[in-house]
Order: sequence, then C-alpha cells, then structure tokens
Amino acid sequence: MRTTLTAITLCLTALIAAGFPFERKAQSGKEKRVQYAAWDDVNVIAHGLLQLGQGLKEHVDKTKAQMKDLSGKLKALNGTVGDLGRESHRLRAEGEALRLRAGGLEEREGRLLNVTAELRERAEEARQEHRAAGERVSRLEEKVDGLLLRGPADTNANAVRNSSESRVIQTMLEGQNKRIDDLLERIQLQQEKLDKQNMRIRSLQSQIQHTKEVAKSAKAEAMIQSIGMEQQDSPNGIASNCHELFVKGETSSGVYTIEPLSGKAFQVYCEMTAEGGWTVIQKRQDGSVDFDQLWQAYQKGFGNLNGEFWLGLENIHALTKDGDHVLKVQFSDWKDESESVAMPFSVGAEDTKYALHIQPAGTTGNLESSLATDATSGLPFSTRDHDNDHKSDGNCAKHLSGGWWFSNCGHSNLNGRYFQSPPPKQRHQRKQGVFWKSWRGRYYPLKTTTMMVAPGAIKKNKA
Repeated sequence: MRTTLTAITLCLTALIAAGFPFERKAQSGKEKRVQYAAWDDVNVIAHGLLQLGQGLKEHVDKTKAQMKDLSGKLKALNGTVGDLGRESHRLRAEGEALRLRAGGLEEREGRLLNVTAELRERAEEARQEHRAAGERVSRLEEKVDGLLLRGPADTNANAVRNSSESRVIQTMLEGQNKRIDDLLERIQLQQEKLDKQNMRIRSLQSQIQHTKEVAKSAKAEAMIQSIGMEQQDSPNGIASNCHELFVKGETSSGVYTIEPLSGKAFQVYCEMTAEGGWTVIQKRQDGSVDFDQLWQAYQKGFGNLNGEFWLGLENIHALTKDGDHVLKVQFSDWKDESESVAMPFSVGAEDTKYALHIQPAGTTGNLESSLATDATSGLPFSTRDHDNDHKSDGNCAKHLSGGWWFSNCGHSNLNGRYFQSPPPKQRHQRKQGVFWKSWRGRYYPLKTTTMMVAPGAIKKNKA
C-alpha cells in the first residue's frame, strides 16, 4: 500500500509540474501568452486524487477494525486486572488470619500487590493510548472525507495543496501503524505478566492451603506432645532417640517426643524399619516448604514433621554429640529410581558453626564422596546471611539457594530449590536444585530426599 501511494504521489507531482502555466514570447517579441495544461491532464490529476482518497479511505477502515479489536482486548484485560484485584484482596484477608503460622506468606502477598498495581498502571496507560489513537483516526477520517468531496473543478490551484496533504496523511498513517504495533507489543508483554502472576497466585493458594492443614494438625500435635509428657512421667522415662523407642517396642513410624542426653525434649519424626528406629532430620518430597531460609531458622528448624521439614541444627547437635552415630541419606529421581548411603558422622555446637564431621574410615564408596570428601576435618554450615563455606570469592548458600554444609558449592545440596519435572532448561537454574553430584550429577534436580540419624549400635543390631 505504501509503495502504491508513493508511486501515485510521484505521478501527481510530475503531472502538476506539467500543468503549471508558463510564458512564451510571440513572434513580435512583445506579446506574452499564458498557456495552461490540457483539460484531459487535469482530469487525470483529479482521477488520481480520487483513487488516492479511496485508497486512504480503505486503509482508514482497516485501521478502525484493528482499533476495535484492540479495544476488545483492552476490555478483556481490564476484566482480568479487576479479577486479580479481587483475588488479591481475598488472599490478603486469608493471609492476615493465618499470619501467626504463615509469616513468610506476607512478603509474597506484598509482592503480589505490587505486581497487580503495576499491571493496573500499565492498563491505564494502554487505555489512554487507545483514546489518543481513536482521536487521531477521527481527524484522519475528516481529512479523507473532505478530500473525497472535492470534484474535478478544484484542480489547478488546489493540486499542489492536495498533493502536500496526501503526503501528510501518508506520514500520519505510517506513524499510526507504528503506534498500533507498539500497543500490540505492550499488550503481549502484559499478557505474559498476567500469566506469571497467575502462577504466583496458584503457588500462594497452595501455601495457604498447606498452612490450613498445619493448623488442623496442631491439635493432633498437641495430643502427641501430651502423650509424650505422660511418657516422660512414666517409670521408664522418655526415650533419647527413635532407636531407643524401637527397642522399647515401638514399631510404627510417626511423630514422637524424645529427650537426648543432657538436652531438652522436642518432637521428631521416627522412621521405624526392620533394622531399628531412625530419627529423621530432613525431608523433601513435594516442594511445599521453602528451604531458602536464614541462619536462625536453620538453627531452630522449620516445616511440618508430617511433610517437608528441617529438624534444626541445635536439635541435630543434641542428637549426635554423645557417642557415635550414623547418618543415612535416601534419595530418588524422577524415574522413581532410588539410592541410599550411610556414613558415621556428628554435628558440632554453635561455636563450631555446627561443623559436620564424617569419619573417613566409615566411608567406602564414591557415593559418599559428595559429602564426606570435605567433612573429615569439619565442614561448617552456611546460609545466605552466614557465609562459612570454603569458597573465597562467593557465597554458596546465596548462589545455590538454601543452607548446607558447603565446601566449594559443587558437591551436594539437599536443601536447594525444589524443581518439578521437567527441570529448568537454563543451566544456572538447574544447579540451584536439590542435587547429589556423585549419584545423578550436579545439574539433575532430585525428586525426594530423606536424612535420618541413628546410634552406631544400629549397625551391630543389623549384623
């Protein structure tokens, strides 16, 4: 269309130039005679202008149809933003009621409100651009209508002006097309933001639902704690670990109250197996708990003992500070293949930064090397606000996500980000996942992990 308009404009310019009056001397050299272009040339010019106006009219009609389509999309976008606003208010009300048990959700809800406000501002900008574009199209229609109303009589004097106006109209149309393309691009970007926002809302709803389930199980946990207190008052006393419960006759896996030697009582999840009772200190299975926590949270522990959780560095130290103990790590991949590894270990007190010690004599295979290689002399625990790793030019916990006994960031991290299958395509994201390098490699996020502790005597009982 633009090529056609340019060709017609050039043709009109040539014809108009041919139609300008010019002077010619008579044979006497004194008389001057003015000659005008032929009437047929004038008709050709007028016919060309009419065709140009008709083409512009069609282009304007096409532009109006595009604007109507954009208007419909903007209305749908406004409705979506309104729905997001209402959903945001509803989630905020629920989050306030659950604030005591879901403190981490308030920060996510604030980010949700900020993104929703940004979307509203962008939608308002799009509506203003839509109104401005409508006004420009209206002015363009008036000019085209005025051009079509002119007949062949308005030719010579107005020809140059009409040609100039046609070029102005063409420039306006080109600018309008560019603005329409920019508006479509903005709408596409906002649609992508809305899709991401929907994913965040679904994630937030899932976490709120999980918090409700935790609240429902609070009574059950209180009952279990009450049973534990009764057990403490019994003549036999309270058990110091899950294996002792197993020896006393407990064979069902579940939540129990234990009291390590020279320590305080707390609740744990006991995994009862044929070989004995194991105290679970970490569990990952569905990504329902965020393990990217700070130092204080890793000290005290977090999560739900009946789901995903971290028992707490203080509790792990209390379990392993007396006598020899065995750490057993179980993991599975997204093909439902599983593996396990066991090694003698202990965790130091806070003044050692809860250093992990693995006895080299107890490690016999390559699978253990992902944790045992750097922990024979003590490997301190690190979080993103307490950088205790061996990497001098970076913070492994901040770079990889989650607290762990890091050496140089590359061997293992069972507290990393939980990725559903399939894992992210970007390599820098996959290395932030839950991995055990000597089994599936550094860039293969695992599906489930379980870390559990038992006294060294469990091996003798197994033998």
